[in-house]
Amino acid sequence: MNRRDFLKKFAGAAGGFVLSNRTLEVQVGAKRPNIVLIMADDLGYECLGCYGSASYKTPVLDGLAMTGVRFEHCYSQPLCTPSRVKIMTGRSNARNYVRFGEFDFKERTFAHVMKGAGYDTCIVGKWQLKGRGVTGPYDAGFDEYCLWHMEDAFAPKGSRYPDPKVIQNGQLLQNLEGRYGPDVFCDHILDFIERHQSSKSKPFFLYYPMALTHSPFVPTPDSPEWGQNVNNKKYYVDMVAYVDKTIGRIVRKLDDLGLRENTLILFTGDNGTPKGITSEMKDGSSIDGGKGLTTDAGTHVALIANWKGTTPAGKVSTDLVDFSDLLPTLADAADASLPKNVTINGRSFWPQLRGRNGNPRDWIFCWYQRNPGDTLYRFARDKRWKLYSAGDHGRASKLYDVPADSLEENPDPGGDEAAAARARLQAVLDTVSKSI
Repeated sequence: MNRRDFLKKFAGAAGGFVLSNRTLEVQVGAKRPNIVLIMADDLGYECLGCYGSASYKTPVLDGLAMTGVRFEHCYSQPLCTPSRVKIMTGRSNARNYVRFGEFDFKERTFAHVMKGAGYDTCIVGKWQLKGRGVTGPYDAGFDEYCLWHMEDAFAPKGSRYPDPKVIQNGQLLQNLEGRYGPDVFCDHILDFIERHQSSKSKPFFLYYPMALTHSPFVPTPDSPEWGQNVNNKKYYVDMVAYVDKTIGRIVRKLDDLGLRENTLILFTGDNGTPKGITSEMKDGSSIDGGKGLTTDAGTHVALIANWKGTTPAGKVSTDLVDFSDLLPTLADAADASLPKNVTINGRSFWPQLRGRNGNPRDWIFCWYQRNPGDTLYRFARDKRWKLYSAGDHGRASKLYDVPADSLEENPDPGGDEAAAARARLQAVLDTVSKSI
């Protein structure tokens, strides 16, 4: 039973009791968490200490993982726009993708779902989805926004870091000379949280697609060279640290306002780390960034969930999670209805966030094509094996044992396990190809 059905049934059963729908909204809504979904830009799993990184310091995120749930097998799309479209709609790119930098505004998003459940919705950070001008975020279901990369509304797109170009609720912000974009975004987030704490009328859904850590690799306000016009990949370390610092500000605000025990925080990344960035791991290995590639280096991202007092502390889940799973998970958390007459490809992992077994998926299907006419990649995978669809990217079907061959250099290993995996994943590809 969803929230609306509950309200209707309860009101009918109340008989002679005088209890308004608004009162019921508050009573039922109080049991549902506020939700803060944070998605870093160009940050692979290997950049977090809790995932074994030795190159970066991420104490805030490590702490959220230590006191919450960390997923070892979360997979995005290889590139930013495909991931943003998929996470917002809960649907495969095969169903809804237009081209790089664009969005089909006929699609229903997780903001529509949350708004329909009585949540106030806000998006802050990087937009990058052309169309509809300053009304785009509103049309995508958000009540308010503070965004960079809306160049079709105020050309050109400008800087995301020093002297940022930020559009807030249809207006180009002024007097940002000397400011740092991520600080402007975070300030808006803190203000949004404070405003909702003071009203306490509705739960809120905050989506924060960060500007960090995408190139250009420039100094942060914590870098000795802050203010200098330099671009060097050595600043990637500082940018990762600033991701962690910024999230720390949000967590402290929630703590200070007494909201942590009623707020679910989710953190992930939109795709792998940029090429040319090499991260050292605590086990002595190193990982080269693979943004834009369909390998693990391009698609394996962090996923941390923390709801103080609710998520099991220190849980490490090996369940498979696909970016399409976020929308149904948020819907379950909000007791919201999924979009009607729409095929949702995701599967909710909400039970796992409450310490239950849930119904984890056995496989993930990826459809990736940057633009129409570009190379098309389709594959099915489980935790170990990955099988590409025959005929895609100019080659025959290839099977990879990913843990043993993360760069996918040695296809089709022999043996009974490989043969069984090929048969199993080929059945997935055959089934999915008939449904899209």
